[in-house]
Amino acid sequence: MLAGTNARASAAVMFADMRGFTGISELLAPAQVVELLNEFFGLLTDITFEYDGTVFNMAGDSLMVGFGVPVEQSDGPQRAIAAARQMLSKFGALAERWKVRHNIETGLGIGINVGEVIAGNVGSAAYMNYTIIGDTVNVASRLGQRARAGEMLFSDAVKRSLDATGFDVAAFALPPLVLRGRSTPIDIFCVPTEQRIDFRGH
Repeated sequence: MLAGTNARASAAVMFADMRGFTGISELLAPAQVVELLNEFFGLLTDITFEYDGTVFNMAGDSLMVGFGVPVEQSDGPQRAIAAARQMLSKFGALAERWKVRHNIETGLGIGINVGEVIAGNVGSAAYMNYTIIGDTVNVASRLGQRARAGEMLFSDAVKRSLDATGFDVAAFALPPLVLRGRSTPIDIFCVPTEQRIDFRGH
């Protein structure tokens, strides 16, 4: 069932952000940077489609993905977690190849949130883009920005949804995250991987 244009929908939203990209851009020629970005987005979008997710935005070194929109999925959070695990694993291997090929350090950080979004066409008469907006998206974006390389961070809303279906991801709680414009912090959880790296810059 399609959620329709300019419709409210329940969705799991994921942001996948490459870490260390600024340094890579300074070290490599523009053509090499484009080649790496194409490899990066190619890998992540293939995994997204494998779990029936929808790619809503590619910008710079960040990918925004939705599960459960525009097509309803009762197991959107589980799909998002499974896709994120595979992204972290496969990008970890790709980053190792880049290290050998170009002598660069990079990694992937992922943020996931679940809740209501507004899906619809946004833009002008000359250019329209079908996308998702709302507080759920904003929180997912902040989690994606905060995640270190090799980490998956998700909100308590995701944790509750997973717990309700008995889906255990072996996550541990982090200190609550204070978001701009909010008076109360949100509880967040982390699933680390062996490839975790702490980058000082983005």
